[in-house]
Amino acid sequence: MNHVFRIATAGPACHDLTRKASEWLTAIDAGRGLLTLMVRHTSCSLLIQENADPDVQVDLLGWLDRIAPPADDPSMTWISHRSEGPDDMPAHLKAAILPVSLQIPVSGGRMMLGIWQGIYLVEHRTAPHQRQVAALFQSDPA
Repeated sequence: MNHVFRIATAGPACHDLTRKASEWLTAIDAGRGLLTLMVRHTSCSLLIQENADPDVQVDLLGWLDRIAPPADDPSMTWISHRSEGPDDMPAHLKAAILPVSLQIPVSGGRMMLGIWQGIYLVEHRTAPHQRQVAALFQSDPA
């Protein structure tokens, strides 16, 4: 069973898509199997991360900005891809170090995430975007 989640973004942030994925699994009456998610863009990422303390997301975004600041930062003079703005190439770098796809076991129709885990689309660009996350649920035939 396939699906595409659509997520509107408005700058760098962690967008929780755990509920959307959970509701979709309920709607398709998922039992036991594997959920695969893949972001369909090259300047954002997917991540399973703590969902209890929002400071974790703030610190994560801050860390990403420290290792890949905007292209107009003096430390980034080596970047040659600048045609889409100073945030574009750093966004590609961030997406290169974070996952763009996830696989999550499902049992009893529920994702087997830990108690403090959520699924996030991590937006790396500063301008608003309409992001798509492709989802595939594969039932366990056993």
